Amino acid sequence: MTRQLSDFIGLWTISRHIDDRRVASGMGAARLVGTCDFTVCAEGLMQDEQGLLSVPGVDTPFEAARRYMWRADAALISVFFDDGRYFHSFDPNQAHPEADHDCTPDRYEVRYDFSEWPIWRARWRVTGPRKDYVSVTTYRKSA
Repeated sequence: MTRQLSDFIGLWTISRHIDDRRVASGMGAARLVGTCDFTVCAEGLMQDEQGLLSVPGVDTPFEAARRYMWRADAALISVFFDDGRYFHSFDPNQAHPEADHDCTPDRYEVRYDFSEWPIWRARWRVTGPRKDYVSVTTYRKSA
């Protein structure tokens, strides 16, 4: 199957598990449940994620949000922070494309999984002096 930028347009439900390896074992992983909306913008697609984040040891979940811009670059999709800075690029036609981003002193490594499209996943491994976690998000197209 050939995927292109326009295949991501629309509303997706998301479920994210965050395993922070700095937290003592037995505390459990943080969870985010929410939505991801890809809307058309002048540069490509705007990705808006919103959800409720539940953190071990915190009684009340809190709202979390993030925003990126996706742009078609030849056969790749390039992802930018909402302020226009480059983040990473990937080939949406690979089953498991990988990319990384150095944000000194931290390193972000992503592996996408499109093998069950239109269900897909993004697995982030983040390391640095104060960061050591794995975040896995599952995206499911809303009806």
